[in-house]
Amino acid sequence: MGGATRRATAPVGVRLPVGGDPAGHPDPALSRHGHGTTEPEVRAAGGVIWRRTDADVEVLLVHRPKYRDWTFAKGKLDPGETFVEAARREVREETGFEVDIGDELASTTYIDGKGRTKLVRYWTMRVVGGSFHVNDEVDEIRWVTPAKAANRISYERDLPLLDSFEAWVLTNDPDR
Repeated sequence: MGGATRRATAPVGVRLPVGGDPAGHPDPALSRHGHGTTEPEVRAAGGVIWRRTDADVEVLLVHRPKYRDWTFAKGKLDPGETFVEAARREVREETGFEVDIGDELASTTYIDGKGRTKLVRYWTMRVVGGSFHVNDEVDEIRWVTPAKAANRISYERDLPLLDSFEAWVLTNDPDR
């Protein structure tokens, strides 16, 4: 894992710092970007779905044809839904997989395509059932090593999340 030259395959608009506390409050730096508040306008959740192969650890990337991007499964919270509930639901909707949710990883905060502040919280996830079928949001998935993921993902803001996952694996993977 690691050691790869990091690049994002698509341009990123405004990049905000990665952050947020465990309660889901975004990085206070958001207010320095002219939004006057530390509360995100959009809340989302997702996961770094992973598996161990004979040779390495792999993570699951999803391809969204609408945005022509490669990223981790995620989506917006429905009204009344918790971050964890949304993460599980979005992963099921986008990948078809039922997952066990593990530890929380780094969050991302950024300005979305509509100019809103967005917080996305992520968890480690392992597949326990289901299967992928092309759907309205995702037309392809790929299991790749973290090094390959670093070169495939479309958004630079996902790199600290990937680093967070790699650090987590080093201390939490019982099969290491």
